[in-house]
Amino acid sequence: MASPNYVTIDGEWASMCVLWVTRVLLYLKNKQTNKHKNRKCTYTAKSMCTSVLVEGYDGYCSPEWDGIVCWPEGRPGKLVSTSCPEYIYDFNHKGLAYRRCDNNGTWEMTTTNKTWANYNECAKFLHGNHSHEKEVFHRLYLIYTVGYSISLGSLMVAVIILGYFRRLHCTRNYIHMHLFVSYMLRAISIFVKDLVLYSGSALENMERVTVEDLKSITEAPPASKTQFIGCKMAVTLFLYFLATNYYWILVEGLYLHSLIFMTFFSDRKYLWGFTLIGWGVPAMFVTVWATVRAMFADTECWDLSAGNLKWIYQVPILVAVVVNFILFLNIIRVLATKLRETNAGRCDTRQQYRKLLKSTLVLMPLFGVHYIIFNAMPYTDVSGVPWLIQMHYEMLFNSFQGFLVAIIYCFCNGEVRAEIKKSWNRRTLALDFKRKARSGSNTYSYGPMVSHTSVTNVTARGPLALHLTTRLGPVPELGRC
Repeated sequence: MASPNYVTIDGEWASMCVLWVTRVLLYLKNKQTNKHKNRKCTYTAKSMCTSVLVEGYDGYCSPEWDGIVCWPEGRPGKLVSTSCPEYIYDFNHKGLAYRRCDNNGTWEMTTTNKTWANYNECAKFLHGNHSHEKEVFHRLYLIYTVGYSISLGSLMVAVIILGYFRRLHCTRNYIHMHLFVSYMLRAISIFVKDLVLYSGSALENMERVTVEDLKSITEAPPASKTQFIGCKMAVTLFLYFLATNYYWILVEGLYLHSLIFMTFFSDRKYLWGFTLIGWGVPAMFVTVWATVRAMFADTECWDLSAGNLKWIYQVPILVAVVVNFILFLNIIRVLATKLRETNAGRCDTRQQYRKLLKSTLVLMPLFGVHYIIFNAMPYTDVSGVPWLIQMHYEMLFNSFQGFLVAIIYCFCNGEVRAEIKKSWNRRTLALDFKRKARSGSNTYSYGPMVSHTSVTNVTARGPLALHLTTRLGPVPELGRC
């Protein structure tokens, strides 16, 4: 009699599944992600198991796939053990699962007529051993939630400011507004995606777990594909708005590069072209990805990668990142050259380096320079403390990048601050006149001068006249900056 046939799962394939799940968990931050990935990996494991199963010998418990593990055949009256599957993320992969083969050659059943299996060691990973990693993921989730919320609020204020003041309406600020909107849509799409994919409660208590209970985390309930339409739309829109954000960062780089290197550059002439690049190009490759995904990999929600299909949208994004990085280096080179020419013959080079460093630090978040660093260092190549540093820094910078851009392009912009100050002065002066009018006074004194109720009748000389003229001057026509 031949020995029982023990079936194993390819270790390399299982490791790839674990690495894949770790990366997905970081971005989706919820149990629904684990369930989707568990089902995907378990489906592959089932296919491998059924392809190698052979019929057991008489009197032995038959080898079978129970929905979670590929069990070998068991000797009658013996306890059969197998390793906890590595393709289920939430399991303790160092533990063992157990079944008992009865003396009559059938697998032991529970009092509820269900196949008995002891997965307690596998479930320990859920009960406490994974608390530190859960704490890390919760902290990362909190960081990017707070960051995107602050960015969203500040960007909304920035868009309102640039849109309200007509003097700020020009091609440069139109591009800034498009960039702000792309950051806003990116943040909103992330919140919507998390809301759609969030499943709610954690997994059940698994102290006395049966195979049928565990299948809830590995096997999807029967459902039509229409059930996942909302989820697919949320994921597709998330990818689109993520791509538009990268491409509007690229447009900012192209615009600044054109201003520096093109002698005759028509802002309005190229605005439509920039708009097509920012919104149109991402729409093209995301549409292609969605079409191909629907045709060849239409499995549940599209929140998980489908092999090489991800390169349909990842390659164009990588191209935008690389091109923008090249533009950044070229602009820094020009700035350094100009500073050397300006400070030629001067002994103090520290001021020159400070100016160059300041310009570089300002341009880095605008050009998304950190993207090139993280794309060169994939998640699976680092672990431990370097991984924690990388993920905390990336989540912090990505989520707060919109806030930094709003500060640099709007709140710290000299033109914007001047317009806000003039608008505030006009409003204060108007309220002052109304208050004086309600009090019954017909004349108002401004130091040594006297004016009447009409603002246009104010007469003054010297610096005061220049000050009032600046405050009360006409608003420039649309299109000038």
